[in-house]
Amino acid sequence: MDNKNKIFFIVFFLLIIGSIGATYYRTMIKKDYLISAQTDCDPYAEKCFIWECDPASTVEGEACTGDSENDIWYYKIIQRKAFNIPLCDPKDENCEALVCGEGEKDCAEVLCSAETATEGETCNDPEEYTLNNPEEEELECEEGDEECLAAEEDAAECEEGDEECLSAEESDGEEDDGGESETATDETTEAVDETIE
Repeated sequence: MDNKNKIFFIVFFLLIIGSIGATYYRTMIKKDYLISAQTDCDPYAEKCFIWECDPASTVEGEACTGDSENDIWYYKIIQRKAFNIPLCDPKDENCEALVCGEGEKDCAEVLCSAETATEGETCNDPEEYTLNNPEEEELECEEGDEECLAAEEDAAECEEGDEECLSAEESDGEEDDGGESETATDETTEAVDETIE
């Protein structure tokens, strides 16, 4: 083997080793690469991708459960640099792994549109979703506001067919009746004692 071939192979192997080293440094040490992940999306305010369960599937996580909250998921895609993502569980409410920080570079939310949706993916329309699923307004009463407190009590009444609520009301009623009967028994006992005296 002549000197030219030796130089060629030396340079070739040095380039390969340098390339592998640079890639390892960028990905494993600096973590300078983009992560793309799905996260929850608000269908009332954003155009979300829609994931629906597969009625024919038996795989856990893909099969339908009969609960609409689990069978349909509205999501968006977050693209964020790996070195900005904290090491925490995304299911934890305090974890901001899939949230873009204020002014953070190379971080973006991808919502559903004709350009971003691939074949088979569908988007929701926030206006249509809001019409079909009106949000229930929660009353927040100020201290001493009797009308508001009365309205809250009316709202807490059981809906037709709500077995748990009805059974709780019945048990409360029995406790009240028990208290009244004890009072009546005490009054009768006092009256008998007075008669004997």
